[in-house]
Amino acid sequence: MLDRFRVPDDIAVRVPPETMKAAVTRIFEALGSPPADADRCAETLLYADRRGIDSHGVSNMMRAYVAGIRGGAINPAPEWRVIREAEAVATIDSDAGLGLTVGPQAMDLAIEKARRCGVGAVAVTNGRHFGAAAFHAHRAVPHGMIGIATTVGGRQVAPTHGSRAMIGLNPLGVAVPAREEPPFVFDASMSSVAGNKIRLARRLGASVLPGWIAERDGTPIMEERPVPDEFLMLPVGGTREIGSHKGYSLALMVDVLSGVLAGTGPGIAPRQGVGHHFLAYRIDAFTDLETFRDDMDQYLRALRECEPAPGAERVRYAGLLAHETELERAARGIPYHPEVVDWFHEILAELSLPDELPAA
Repeated sequence: MLDRFRVPDDIAVRVPPETMKAAVTRIFEALGSPPADADRCAETLLYADRRGIDSHGVSNMMRAYVAGIRGGAINPAPEWRVIREAEAVATIDSDAGLGLTVGPQAMDLAIEKARRCGVGAVAVTNGRHFGAAAFHAHRAVPHGMIGIATTVGGRQVAPTHGSRAMIGLNPLGVAVPAREEPPFVFDASMSSVAGNKIRLARRLGASVLPGWIAERDGTPIMEERPVPDEFLMLPVGGTREIGSHKGYSLALMVDVLSGVLAGTGPGIAPRQGVGHHFLAYRIDAFTDLETFRDDMDQYLRALRECEPAPGAERVRYAGLLAHETELERAARGIPYHPEVVDWFHEILAELSLPDELPAA
């Protein structure tokens, strides 16, 4: 299923991660971001590209960010501030800054609070898009913590049996450390498939699978077909018969934690920008950290070594494929569609910036 979102090898332009990160950093700086903000934005995006989360990397997102900064919807130099705080929690006003840069700092604040209190939670209001949820959650892992990150996505999802887009895509990221095994890192929207993947499918001329999207009137599309001009996203599960009410309700939970609790308001009628939520659990406040790591290794290894069902290649757990993809792309470069690389050449030239990217 994931192959339909991959750029075919015969046309892919391979770019070393550090080369693309340098280009992205320069673009953000040219648009008014201080160096530290530009670097954080680039690192958040390249995390996604390195680990195969192409829907949230530079291919899909940079054009939107450039347009948002130029149009005034995104503040390239946010001066975020804590507007409400207790010992283990805080709420941040993001000052219309991208979650790409404010998000890591909010997660670091949650980690610092967890270091003192065992648990740290930070809500963010007045924010903008924060990239891959996994990136923020993953920041907790080196600290011996479990990380969780959520955000209110664009309102594109129809509620179960609904005829209008009322719910955000509302991704949830969770990262859990192990010892020898790659960490468990889960990142998924509460829609049946990430909205950006539909954009990738359209760019690549790929079809969508049954239960991913609905007709404009909310009727689930239950056959494989090209992406229609107008459609609604469906919750995880696709239809009520196969569990869409679960994805729908999980999306509401994310909206409550990220939007309503942050004071941004519900995703259907936000008062200002986008809301996020960051949570860190200090493992040794609950149990012995080394025993936890060993238990996670045992669990994840058992899953990885489980005999696959007939016709299946192997059993994976969330984060394993991303870890393997990161190793492969570190060695071979990140595969980009030629059209994406052409856009980067154009924007770098427009901004009179050095261009070290290969030709498309």
